[in-house]
Amino acid sequence: MKAVVYNREGKEVGTTLLPKEIFDVQINPDLIHQVVVSEMANRRQVISHTKTRAEVRGGGRKPWRQKGTGRARVGSIRSPLWRHGGVTFGPRKERIFKKKINKKMKKLALFMALSGKVKNNLLILLDKLKVEKAKTKLISEILEKFPCKKESCLIALPIYDKNLILSARNLPEVMTCQAKDLNTLDLLSFKYLVMPKEAIKVIKETFLK
Repeated sequence: MKAVVYNREGKEVGTTLLPKEIFDVQINPDLIHQVVVSEMANRRQVISHTKTRAEVRGGGRKPWRQKGTGRARVGSIRSPLWRHGGVTFGPRKERIFKKKINKKMKKLALFMALSGKVKNNLLILLDKLKVEKAKTKLISEILEKFPCKKESCLIALPIYDKNLILSARNLPEVMTCQAKDLNTLDLLSFKYLVMPKEAIKVIKETFLK
């Protein structure tokens, strides 16, 4: 498979070969859905947490004696029936939402997502992608030369580039990641995939072992 390579000015400067086993895979929507659901579940952070009557501070002493007062018997002021008491059946941070997915399924779904980008002309390959210093304006001027200027895009880098990551951080519809860390969920969360042609070699070495 051949793909067009652009320079920073948005002009065609040549072509490059794409591995068919990565960028020309038959798409199975059910498999992609299964992998995306598992990746979303594995990223989920449990924040809400309530305390039971055993964890709420106070209530160690019986508020009044068991008999003779005419009031209902109470063992603790931290009962769930009382104000400031514990919570019954509330959300707990011990909940586990993780879903196991096979490595082969995960890898195949990634290849399907990459193939979908190629088939829908949503893959933009550059001959090189570097910025001299960490300025949002520099990366914004580069992206404005391409169809992704008003759309969301994921930038896959062959190596860690601090200047480029800091430059793209303030753009609301742009996210950067290293090519070795590509995943199905991130690819489907952004419309365009932008990467320098060196990233193809990194993807091949990482996922075609």
